[in-house]
Amino acid sequence: MATLHDTETFEGESFPSPLAINHAIAADLIAVLVAVTAGEPRVLTIQDRRALPSGPFELEHRSLQSGLRAWVERQTKHPLGYVEQLYTFADKDRAGTGQRVVSISYLGLTREQPLAPEQEARWLGWYTFFPWEDHRDGPPAMIEAALVPRLEAWAAGALDPGVRQARTQRAAITFGLDGRPWNEELVLQRYELLYEARLIPEALRGAAPEGEGFTVPGRAMILDHRRILATGIARLRAKIKYHPVVFELMPETFTLLQLQRCVEALAGRLVHKQNFRRLIEAQELVEETGETAQDTGGRPAKLFRFRREVLAERAIVGTKLPISRA
Repeated sequence: MATLHDTETFEGESFPSPLAINHAIAADLIAVLVAVTAGEPRVLTIQDRRALPSGPFELEHRSLQSGLRAWVERQTKHPLGYVEQLYTFADKDRAGTGQRVVSISYLGLTREQPLAPEQEARWLGWYTFFPWEDHRDGPPAMIEAALVPRLEAWAAGALDPGVRQARTQRAAITFGLDGRPWNEELVLQRYELLYEARLIPEALRGAAPEGEGFTVPGRAMILDHRRILATGIARLRAKIKYHPVVFELMPETFTLLQLQRCVEALAGRLVHKQNFRRLIEAQELVEETGETAQDTGGRPAKLFRFRREVLAERAIVGTKLPISRA
């Protein structure tokens, strides 16, 4: 782990360095690496599917991003393609290790590649971690059966009437209760609410013996990794509406139905087929290849490719890719 001097000298006097890092602080680089395979959003994991690829920022790393790429390729043997910085987490009480950890996270988009059996890295559907987020077949039954009663009990448990009202309102807004619409972008807010209500295992670490207390379905992760994954999902769900980043997840050629299924998988919502195709064509995001896909289970479907030059065009004129819901 890299450490820096605690002071700097200027004109013979010592001053605290603005870059000083206490020796008890660790700086971790963490990757949310996403692929969509067979219509399902998947994330690359390590440590028996309990962690995201990660490692400390070290002195030999030329930059944060180069350090991230080095750790991901070392741990997963999977090269990184599209990468953008996601968020920096430095909350004192979230690591659960007694050590202050600064987590610098990145979102990466790729296409799933086979992994050797001897590798520790494994792909896993992201709804395994957040089963309440997949609304493609309507609201998951677990929301009404498991989440709502316990969120109501958590809200009612507040002694102050104002706090009770605030908790009830937060639950309704984030989970689309009491007639409110479901907002697919509030992934992190929902996770944070469940954490605060102590309904997920991460919130119970060090506070109760193993196995005590009710927790909602959803695979837990080490440290703060599920919170970071929630942040990555939220960022991607928002970004697909105004930037053609979804094409980073598509093969070189694809059918419009495959593209639609990819968008639906990421958003956790169905889109209106005709409206979606009109939007794609109106934005001139794709072009026909002149070939067809034969393995569609029905009539051959036209194959398309992404018009890469659209990125330069849109940088000049500006655009938006709205997602039309059924």
